[in-house]
Amino acid sequence: MAQWLQLQKLDSKYLEQVDQLYDDSFPMDIRQYLSRWIESIDWDTVAVQDSLATVRFHDLLVQLDDQHSRFALENNFLLQHNIRKIRRNLQVWTPPRPCTLGSVLAVIFKSKPIRDLTPKHVHVKAPAQSFLLLQVADQNIKNLEELQDEYDFKVNTLKSRGEIKLSRLVRKDACFKVAGGLFSQDVVMQLTELLNVAQALLSDLISEELPEWRQRQQIACIGGPPNACVDQLQNWFTSVAESLQQVRQHLKKLQELEQKFTYDSDPITQKKAYLEARALDLLKNLLSNSLVVERQPCMPTHPQRPLVLKTGVQFTVKLRFLVKMQEFNYQLKVKAMLDKFRKFNILGTNTKVMNMEESNGSLAAEFRHLQLKEQKVAGNRTNEGPLIVTKELHSLSFESELQLNQSGLNIKLETISLPVVVISNVCQLPSGWASILWYNMLTTEPKNLKFFLNPPTAKWSQLSEVLSWQFSAVTQRGLNQEQLHMLADKLLGAKAQKNPEGQIPWVKFCKSANEKAFPFWLWIEGILDLIKRHLLSLWNDGSIMGFLSKGQEKALLSTKCPGTFLLRFSESSREGAITFTWVEHDVHDKPLFHSVEPYTKKELGAVSLPNIIRTYKVMAAENIPENPLRFLYPDVPKDKAFGKYCPEPSEGESCDRDPPFITGFRFRSTMYLHIDPLVMPPSSGAHGRHVLELFNPSMLIL
Repeated sequence: MAQWLQLQKLDSKYLEQVDQLYDDSFPMDIRQYLSRWIESIDWDTVAVQDSLATVRFHDLLVQLDDQHSRFALENNFLLQHNIRKIRRNLQVWTPPRPCTLGSVLAVIFKSKPIRDLTPKHVHVKAPAQSFLLLQVADQNIKNLEELQDEYDFKVNTLKSRGEIKLSRLVRKDACFKVAGGLFSQDVVMQLTELLNVAQALLSDLISEELPEWRQRQQIACIGGPPNACVDQLQNWFTSVAESLQQVRQHLKKLQELEQKFTYDSDPITQKKAYLEARALDLLKNLLSNSLVVERQPCMPTHPQRPLVLKTGVQFTVKLRFLVKMQEFNYQLKVKAMLDKFRKFNILGTNTKVMNMEESNGSLAAEFRHLQLKEQKVAGNRTNEGPLIVTKELHSLSFESELQLNQSGLNIKLETISLPVVVISNVCQLPSGWASILWYNMLTTEPKNLKFFLNPPTAKWSQLSEVLSWQFSAVTQRGLNQEQLHMLADKLLGAKAQKNPEGQIPWVKFCKSANEKAFPFWLWIEGILDLIKRHLLSLWNDGSIMGFLSKGQEKALLSTKCPGTFLLRFSESSREGAITFTWVEHDVHDKPLFHSVEPYTKKELGAVSLPNIIRTYKVMAAENIPENPLRFLYPDVPKDKAFGKYCPEPSEGESCDRDPPFITGFRFRSTMYLHIDPLVMPPSSGAHGRHVLELFNPSMLIL
């Protein structure tokens, strides 16, 4: 009852799909009136045990009788009439095949719209309806077979006794033909309806579900939510294939029966060839679309950068056959090839046999040791194309052939990967990845290999989501709205305030506006690499504010107490660098802001950022070194924020790798000295009393 009550609370668009689960063969009235009893039964077990199914079937009739009695007490004549009608209709499920009802109920009650329904649709009615039609058709074929066996037995018995009379035989023959014709007509009607259901479901799978799955895979490749729906897709493909194969088996059985006994205007004789051809066409269409790239090409050395392949470096790719049936588990060979836009040799084993996976029974093939080697052309360095290497797209194609002679099947199987970028040097990886991001963000056409001849612009709403994915894919934290707002300002300038949906051209994302600047994406890539190498824990726990302009920085710190500081990424370093700024107040309580030179990967490789913050010192005219950093923005004590990353050194130990080197800056008329633990140590004897001699005016931070 609990599930039925929850179902009724769904939105109307979902209730429409629930309504499609029920029809005259099993009306929703039963679900409504007998909900408590229905939800207490294990219908999966009922579906496979004849004896239990018989008991449950009679229990169902008893439950309906009880409900009829309740309506009689309420003098509700209309509902009494409906229950009587439902009970009569259910008599078609009487033994010897009571499991049929259990199976149908199991399919319906296992379909949980609360969990499974999507905004568009879910294929829950079709499997139940197909199962029902198959069971009824199967029963009618058995009835037809039994009828013919009975006819043959009685005729042969009469002949053996010498008691047969022509008139009697003609009458009996006519009766059996009438009965057999009725059964045949029902079988043809049920198989035709089953093919209609299979065709509708197949159309949805090929035109909607499969493209949507591929689009989700594209999103997952560029850092978006993982695409874990291939098992459900396989279940749907397999369900349709099983139904079509059962139709073909039924038609084969009917052909055997037809040879024994034919009827006048036999619908089987008239429709069998058409049904066979239709079932075979549907099966071929299904199978030819069942080969998919389950895992796109990727170098194991760069798992978070799929679809960028380097010549001479191994990459992997995995295929799956979406129809999981025992009769297809044979030597299905798949060959991998690359397009001819720029010539490459595929090194390694480029032909694989698809095998059944132990974990899920799927038919799959994984190419694990493929490499690309570019073919050299005499007289030229390479086969130059119209685009530079990092914008040149290629696709891996996979071909196979399905041959099942006993079923009359000979089907070519083909599928292609998402476009890949082939580089020859690892320094091209960031630019190649930028191309992969832009392509998969803006198109779903896998064969558009000339995309970058005229790349479309991107909306900021699209790009901002993809940028956030780049951080969440390699860390535990994406970008928040404040950080994205700063990046929007950087790309769109003043337009970002007026038009958050502003268009961003490809050249603005991947190219610099002038020779002195550097591309936006390379700046982001440098910061990502800096985080992965040296700042991962600090980024994950939210200690690094990261992306904010100097104006935003001052606005945030101006109202805070002296010594409050924050961490942000430098905008002036192409390779990625981080800096910190703290606030002080002058005698008039005016906020004053101080920043340090950004720390790059080279410097952070020597001493960690928490260590730098802990040991950072400035020296006033009194020659007393002090650490001006007290609170991590907004108000977290420094030791609380960074203590777990750099515990206090024990006596006789130092947390620093190198002796401090003293630089400085000037504030108002007072000279401050910064004791920096990163740079080369000063010459012998350069300690506190010689500090002014070591001071380098060129390193002032004003």
